[in-house]
Amino acid sequence: QVQLVQSGGGSVQAGGSLRLSCVASGRTSNIFGLGWFRQAPGKEREFIGAIVWISSRTYYADFVKGRFTISRDNAENTVYLQMNSLKPEDTAVYYCAVVPSAATPREGDYWGQGTQVTVSS
Repeated sequence: QVQLVQSGGGSVQAGGSLRLSCVASGRTSNIFGLGWFRQAPGKEREFIGAIVWISSRTYYADFVKGRFTISRDNAENTVYLQMNSLKPEDTAVYYCAVVPSAATPREGDYWGQGTQVTVSS
């Protein structure tokens, strides 16, 4: 199994930036990638983007591409979500999760604990 521990998040005004971190431990050698998801109150969880574990290639949902960037520190098994030009509609709980297979590239199984991001206007 894989264990994920998140840090970062907080409150920021519209137009500001935040950087979230996710540290992975355990059996990561067989996973496809590490993804980021978010869930706003009263809404379904939605996929943000992911990084392929072996190649570090990234892919994103259309609604965040260009503002959010996913990167990885290989030595520390840490994945980052850099969020710029934040909007009030970005307010949500943000999660990192293991993406287990290329067959389902926008689904997660093992999850971090989540962190709140609040963007004020």
